[in-house]
Amino acid sequence: MKSFWSSLALAACAFAADPVDWIVTGRYVVTMDSTRRVIENGALAIRGDSIVEAGPAAGIANKYTGKRIDRPGAAILPGLINTHTHAPMSLLRGIADDLRLQEWLEKYIFPAEARNVTAEFCAWGTRLAALEMLESGTTTYTDMYYFEDSIAEATKEAGMRGVLGQTIIGFPVPDAKTPADALRFTEGFLKKYAGDPLIVPAVAPHALYTNSDETLKASRALANRHSAPLLIHLSETKRENGEIVAKRGLSPTRVLESLGLFEGRTLAAHAVWVDEADMQILKARGVGVAHCPSSNMKLASGVAPVTRMLSMGIPVGLGPDGPAGSNNDFNLFEEMDLAAKLQKVTTGDPQALPAEQALAMATIFGARALGLDKQIGSLEAGKKADWIAVSLEGAHAAPLYQIYSQIVYALKGSDVSDVMVNGRVVVRGGEVVSLKKREILAKAKEYQVRILRSLQQ
Repeated sequence: MKSFWSSLALAACAFAADPVDWIVTGRYVVTMDSTRRVIENGALAIRGDSIVEAGPAAGIANKYTGKRIDRPGAAILPGLINTHTHAPMSLLRGIADDLRLQEWLEKYIFPAEARNVTAEFCAWGTRLAALEMLESGTTTYTDMYYFEDSIAEATKEAGMRGVLGQTIIGFPVPDAKTPADALRFTEGFLKKYAGDPLIVPAVAPHALYTNSDETLKASRALANRHSAPLLIHLSETKRENGEIVAKRGLSPTRVLESLGLFEGRTLAAHAVWVDEADMQILKARGVGVAHCPSSNMKLASGVAPVTRMLSMGIPVGLGPDGPAGSNNDFNLFEEMDLAAKLQKVTTGDPQALPAEQALAMATIFGARALGLDKQIGSLEAGKKADWIAVSLEGAHAAPLYQIYSQIVYALKGSDVSDVMVNGRVVVRGGEVVSLKKREILAKAKEYQVRILRSLQQ
């Protein structure tokens, strides 16, 4: 009789359970919410494109019913957020290394782009970049390049989320002969993707030193008319900073402030050579910063004052930058590790930028820098269902004493086994299911031959 009533009770619970699309379980659910809740033996309940609840697995199982993804040997994290890159440059990976930024740009990158970059190039380069980003746990990325509409289509094909900035620059480039052409193209791009569930279209004037004041003002006005973010490189190198100060008597940050460029949603990439007054402006204007440790180290650009920015409340995310010399991959696990260690060695303080803070830069701080923290960056009810499962079963993951330290200092992008973006599974068991990997790699080899030939002309 007892068995009968137990079975009846279980059946009643199952009948009363709330249907959801997915139940995801893991050894840990690392929420990155405001309390930094880490749920051992945790779970997510997901309906449509959103998280319904994050909590203990037993409680979720009692309340909800749905398809299951059980990863008892993994940590479930928010999808990683890349706040600065140039995705199609994946096809130029390693074309010129160990150079200073200006030499790299002027002698190699600009000529290679002029001879090779087309809408098709950008589509295939984005597919290759998306493949790599998804394999290593990035679910949202921020781009600045040309033919951004082609990039957007490839991003949607991959099932990724993108904040995509159409480049505006003061000399002829593959998709625009003049800044006026670029502004017109950008306005069409903003209109086309307004309200898209995955794409946030943005205006991306390349930098202060590559645009006129009039173009920068027009870029800000365009962004504000369409309630779009503006993306820009800022004070990346000492040379850039020094030349602008010598020419204009003000730092790049103060020049941009005087032009009204920060009067709206803005993300500044690099911000290496900024002083206290500059940072006060960034804080007052709510400017997000994309910190790119690998790029800044590889190009010997310098070390951004990240700990100071964070202590001031400036939202700082992480970015790998472009994979064609400034950095040769899109791996945010590597960026977390390097960001933490770079601040420690340059400040002389081993407690600078602890692991939990480094993970926050790759998740909720990155979302905040992009103005998207109400939608992504943490695992909690009402947010978009963007999560990754990271295996804890490798030799390099044992033993495990502290989950944040393990994620930042021990785990690798290759440990990512599953990825969901906006409620859609795009990586399952380590395989990207939204893209055709063999086809993409074959196309990358074709472009390698084509690009090498173009440089020999």
